Amino acid sequence: MNQVGYLRALNQEMQGWSRNIKLFFLANILYQIGTGMFGVLYNLYIQGLGYDDAMNGRVVSIQSFATALMFVPIGIWGDRTSRKKILVLGALLSGVAFILRSFSSGDTALLGFAVFTGLFASFFQVISIPFLAENVTPANRLKMFSYFSSLGLASQVIGSLGGGVFADVLKSLGFENLLSLRTVLVIGGAATLAAFIPMLFVRERKASSLKPKTDDQAPLEPEASLPAHITSADAADFRIIARFVAAQLLIGLGSGLVVPYLNLYFTNRFSVSLSLMSLLISLGQVMTIFSMLIGPSLASRVGQVKAVVLFQMLSLPFLLLTGFTNGFAIAAVSFLFRQALMNAANPIQSAIMIDRVADKRRGIANSLTQTAFMLGWATMGPVQSYLVTAYGTYWGYAITFSMTGCLYTAASLLYYFMFRGNTKKPGEKKSIEKRRLQM
Repeated sequence: MNQVGYLRALNQEMQGWSRNIKLFFLANILYQIGTGMFGVLYNLYIQGLGYDDAMNGRVVSIQSFATALMFVPIGIWGDRTSRKKILVLGALLSGVAFILRSFSSGDTALLGFAVFTGLFASFFQVISIPFLAENVTPANRLKMFSYFSSLGLASQVIGSLGGGVFADVLKSLGFENLLSLRTVLVIGGAATLAAFIPMLFVRERKASSLKPKTDDQAPLEPEASLPAHITSADAADFRIIARFVAAQLLIGLGSGLVVPYLNLYFTNRFSVSLSLMSLLISLGQVMTIFSMLIGPSLASRVGQVKAVVLFQMLSLPFLLLTGFTNGFAIAAVSFLFRQALMNAANPIQSAIMIDRVADKRRGIANSLTQTAFMLGWATMGPVQSYLVTAYGTYWGYAITFSMTGCLYTAASLLYYFMFRGNTKKPGEKKSIEKRRLQM
């Protein structure tokens, strides 16, 4: 009854969402279905072309570098112009890139289209959170961020699970392995491309940053040491952003050693089928959805910062167990818990950042943190492929998972000590601004 009541209440709440939010969520569903299909099968497609793990590492790295290069320009562009137009362009060009990649096979084409994809993947990654923030009230942001992340993961589940199963079905019907993978990749590209259609009907809204600040939002006093055009509030924002960037860089370095290669980990170490591998990764995303939905409840009890740290630290034992076990059942269960716990903190982190950074700098703040994260992925691609090639599918993965655990621990501790005293409470807006100016 409680679950039925919760679903009924959620359905009623969705009916009250604005037209812009409904259209944006629909666009995100299509976009994530396509990326889910592509993400779970593309490195297997590269492997099917006859390339080794080193090529997969180069593709991941160059795509990550290309994405990272675009994050800051897109963030600045989004803060100064139409976020809707950027999202339309991002869906359109990402879909085209996916379809073109589905037919590429040579070294130059693989790497060239990886750059092409990376450049336009940044559009949705950077602009989504600021766009969502400007279309919901501050009181509803954490909840809407959780819904947005959960719905995105649910869509990836459909894409990744459906893509793996469909590829196996095509093979059972007589399709060659490479042709079955290519067919599913094209379908994924078409789904991502279709995401631009709902965004065309979104109505533009003026960014709140264009409104004049009220008295209690204005900077308290200038600092003599700063240039005339930079206020104390500007400096405080940039210090806060720098802290988020430092934490995300460590997370990106750790994630880049493991996450892009989880499908290869299961297929190489345990020789599982595409369907089973896709099912497992999809189940991990399903568990993440539930953990994201309970995230706001935990945050309301212990505070947002402590909730982030708790989720991340609780994931570490499962991460190490996944890296060292030789049993598929143990690896599968530990992977599911690690996936859910680590990713449950993401919408809470988004809410923390949005609450602490002025609206006119939310695009650049999100872009800089995403840049730091993607630079971690780009840096670790060759490291991961070298370790697995040099030490084999047991010790190679065991080493990479252990390194990831160390980096995640450092990131969690850094996050806690940087933000533990920065909790926003009702009625304390001015005092928070004073504390920020003293950091």
